[in-house]
Amino acid sequence: MANNINPKTPSRFRSRSDAKTPLTPSLISSFNAVSLGSPQKRGVAFPFHPADLSNPFLSRSRPASPVKRTTAGVAGSGASSSNVGVIRKGGVESRLDVVAHDYHPPPRPELKRSRSTPSTRERTLSSHSSTTHPDRFITSREDVALPSSLSSGATSATAMSATSSPGHTARLASATGVPLNKRVLAYHEPPPASSSSTFLTAQRAIARPLYARDALPSSNGTASSKTRRVPTTPERVLDAPGMVDDFYLNLVTWSALNVVGVALGESTYLWAAETGVVSHLGDAPGDTYVASVDFSGDGAYLGVGLGTGAIELWDVAAAQKLRTMAPSSDVTSAGQVASLSWFNHVLTSGHSNGTIMHHDVRVPRHLVATLHGHTGEVCGLRWSAGGEVLASGGNDNVVNLWDGRGGDVGGGNARGTPKWTKRNHTAAVKALAFSPWSPLLASGGGTSDTCIHIWNMNTGARLHTYHTGAQVTGVHWSLDRKELVSTHGFPGNGVVGWGYPPASSSSSGLSGSGSSATMSATSAPRGVGTAGTTPMPSPKLFEIRDAHDSRVLFSALSPNGEVLVTGAGDENLKFWRIWETKDSKSGKKKANGGKKEEGSGARGILGIR
Repeated sequence: MANNINPKTPSRFRSRSDAKTPLTPSLISSFNAVSLGSPQKRGVAFPFHPADLSNPFLSRSRPASPVKRTTAGVAGSGASSSNVGVIRKGGVESRLDVVAHDYHPPPRPELKRSRSTPSTRERTLSSHSSTTHPDRFITSREDVALPSSLSSGATSATAMSATSSPGHTARLASATGVPLNKRVLAYHEPPPASSSSTFLTAQRAIARPLYARDALPSSNGTASSKTRRVPTTPERVLDAPGMVDDFYLNLVTWSALNVVGVALGESTYLWAAETGVVSHLGDAPGDTYVASVDFSGDGAYLGVGLGTGAIELWDVAAAQKLRTMAPSSDVTSAGQVASLSWFNHVLTSGHSNGTIMHHDVRVPRHLVATLHGHTGEVCGLRWSAGGEVLASGGNDNVVNLWDGRGGDVGGGNARGTPKWTKRNHTAAVKALAFSPWSPLLASGGGTSDTCIHIWNMNTGARLHTYHTGAQVTGVHWSLDRKELVSTHGFPGNGVVGWGYPPASSSSSGLSGSGSSATMSATSAPRGVGTAGTTPMPSPKLFEIRDAHDSRVLFSALSPNGEVLVTGAGDENLKFWRIWETKDSKSGKKKANGGKKEEGSGARGILGIR
């Protein structure tokens, strides 16, 4: 047949006369001498190693099989090639040894491994169990990308998902609350959107600059990422029990003789910075209270404004009251004296009814002029160094600049008119300060304004604006640096230093030619810029956050311009070293051969002990 690969010759065509090879004794002995040992080269003896016992083909002679039997049937392995012939009984073929079982090599010693590494047998079994192919030499392509420890789980999960019902899966997801297309373990959902209230949005915009830290400029206003190191802890803290928490009052002042005056309720106290001695100056009469205090230019006299509208004049050295000046026969008509300011022998007072009065302390009839320019309480009052300009700020959100050269002989009923009136603030203006090295005026607004405006005294133009983000309660210029410091109430309760002028670009700077000049890009709140302009660094040099536990309402600068004293409703007075003058720096280097001098000698009379 065509399908037979090795067709057998029919027996009828065989030749019965085929001669068989006789088995002679020599042939039989030759078969018996056959050995399965490995061949060796002539003259070369291979060394015998015990490890060669594991390979039967490298042994010298095949060891005897444990189970032997005499073959009596048809040979199993050579039938496909010959398929003919029968082993004769008693022939040489029947004497060959036949192995009945497979060969098993001896076990190998297990290698040392760590506890986290599985054994070879475990890895082999895991890989065999993860594959779906019956042949162990054909690997699964799907399992190559997965670790062996995860391949079995992934295969079973795939099989389950493929055979599970979509409806059953949906019911399980609904019952367990697990979404189908999302991870079980994931991050929380984002917080809900903030309220759409415009009031809250405006308050957040005001408070945002307090919690932002940008690159700060240097002291000369140039762009820089470096800040000046200012101690964030006060040099000295004084207890001030009874200090009134009122934004419109002015209860702290510092004289040229290095004496701090503070009003606590109805009493007035003096603290000598050089000696650290506290003295009680006097008390307000009756049931009234002290609303404002201010030293004269030479520090010899102290003006004390009362809640009744009267003003007391005290001799500091003698601790004696010299006189009491009332604005009129009816002392309650003008209201409390919320602010005081000296220029030579003239003491100017601001009252709660909006009037400003000039008092000449040398003459019996002290009232020499009355100015009417405010409709609200005058809570800020400051004379310039030369007496040319008087600045006043009130609760009516107005800043007035008065000409101080108009003469003081107009009589008690003289009515003045301000030289300039500025209405850029949107809250009460209490903080006022004149620059000692330039004709500039700084004014700060209250809670709903939070701005510091810089004005040119000669032209009345607004030059720059600082957005502080907090209620401005005080502002002070440095004596020998182009810097200013401001104190704040809600929400920061801090002390902040600013560089002047703020960094500005040519495309968005102020023209400085009028009060209607626009604000520069650097004066805008941080995070808010104008279209087409690059955000500039903040002019903020340093910031002492939470300087007090409550609003920092009162502040005064030391005569040498180095230390700032602040008072608050937490009934504490704190002294902060803000600036260090050039003279004190050179004095410290020269003292003691270049070594820093300790004690109060390096600071002189202006030092704090």
